[in-house]
Amino acid sequence: MSSAPAPAAAPPVARGAWLALAVVLGAAFMSLLDTTIVNVALPTIRTSLDASESTLSWIISGYALAFGLALIPAGRLGDRYGHKWVFITGLALFTAASLACGLAQNDLQLIVARVVQGLGGGIFFPAVSAFIQLLFPPMARGKAFAILGAVIGLSSALGPLVGGLIIQALGDETGWRWIFAVNLPIGVIVLIAAIALLPSEAAGKATSNDVIGLVLLSGALVALLVPLIQGQEEGWPLWTYLSIGGGVLLVVLFALWERNVASRRKDPLVPPRLFAHAQFAAGTILALVFFAAFTSIFFTISLLWQAGLGHTALESGLVSVPFAIGNIIGASQSDRLAARLGRAVLAIGVALLTIGLTALFLILLLVPTADLTNWTLLGPLLVAGLGSGLFIAPNVRFIVATVDRSEAGAASGVIGTMQRVGAAAGIAVIGSVFFGNIGPIAGPGDLPAAFGQAATPALAVSAALALVAFLLVFTLPKRVQLH
Repeated sequence: MSSAPAPAAAPPVARGAWLALAVVLGAAFMSLLDTTIVNVALPTIRTSLDASESTLSWIISGYALAFGLALIPAGRLGDRYGHKWVFITGLALFTAASLACGLAQNDLQLIVARVVQGLGGGIFFPAVSAFIQLLFPPMARGKAFAILGAVIGLSSALGPLVGGLIIQALGDETGWRWIFAVNLPIGVIVLIAAIALLPSEAAGKATSNDVIGLVLLSGALVALLVPLIQGQEEGWPLWTYLSIGGGVLLVVLFALWERNVASRRKDPLVPPRLFAHAQFAAGTILALVFFAAFTSIFFTISLLWQAGLGHTALESGLVSVPFAIGNIIGASQSDRLAARLGRAVLAIGVALLTIGLTALFLILLLVPTADLTNWTLLGPLLVAGLGSGLFIAPNVRFIVATVDRSEAGAASGVIGTMQRVGAAAGIAVIGSVFFGNIGPIAGPGDLPAAFGQAATPALAVSAALALVAFLLVFTLPKRVQLH
């Protein structure tokens, strides 16, 4: 009697794949760390450069916006010319811009350097997922993507602590500069490793030359975000409303243009066919809303802890430790739980984030600001961090699963852009709410109450965004093939 045939062995992982993954993840960690590491430096930047309130929002939002706008065209360039050299070009630009940030002498120089830094990050970041696709067979790809998800969540969560340690070690006046300049040696090391270890994969795939689409999309996002960042400080003059209206019009024109490009059998920047899938459309909104809620937490808490309560940057960074710990735990279990529970793991993750943010809001509402301590916020931040860790690692695969497999690459690029745009929009909205609600300050003794009055509605908005994200989770498929 013949025995049943043995199952086919899984294809081996390419030689050097894990080393190459370590290289691209090193760059990814650095770029995503810079999303939140600057939060604890905002009060010292404000003092050192005599920066305005809108400058503080621009430092975070400008970086995230430029990062997001570069993702789709950079991914297309990688397909055409090879991801290795697009990665190296973006990383070199990011590293040089980091040095320029550290040397900035006024707020305008810092904003411009931050935008260029974000642009560099957006250029090299698509290569991270591209190399995972190129170097790992399907059975090993899930593990690689889970590691990437953990890096995304962990780098964002650790940012405030790392920034606090640097400022504590080097002082308020120069410490914030080293938050940027420290990227220089790291960037150079990763550049050398990238040249030596990343494979020069075959290129030449036909890609989009949709320059008009890129201009329309960029113009729309800038027109929408600029008034959100500047409006509060300038008293919402007429131009802010005109800009928002113009941004909406440009979004409509972008959609019409992309349909026109597709109808001529050309390759649009964002294929309209993706949004024929209602689940994908809802998934992109989910990505935007979740990252708007998630990224804005550190902005609010850093300003409250330092400018309001007078704590040091390190003390402000230490507040984020429970979130980071929860994030590590959640991310480490997310892949296993996603395979077992399917979409429920995303729902649980966003529910925990919503509960954590709601608890933070209630604490600020009920506890006198001057009485707040790290211990007061420990529980809610741990719960919120656990939720973000569970969500971030598997969420992209669930959203991509809503479209045809042949559209997965384009869908991933759109989702990545929406995540970064969500981060930029979240900071813009939360910054406007925060600075618009600061109470009267007659002397130093009024600072805790004034900043507590600002942080309470800001956290309420973050919690509301998390709740919207929770509802959107249920538009995704219940199960997907994760490996």
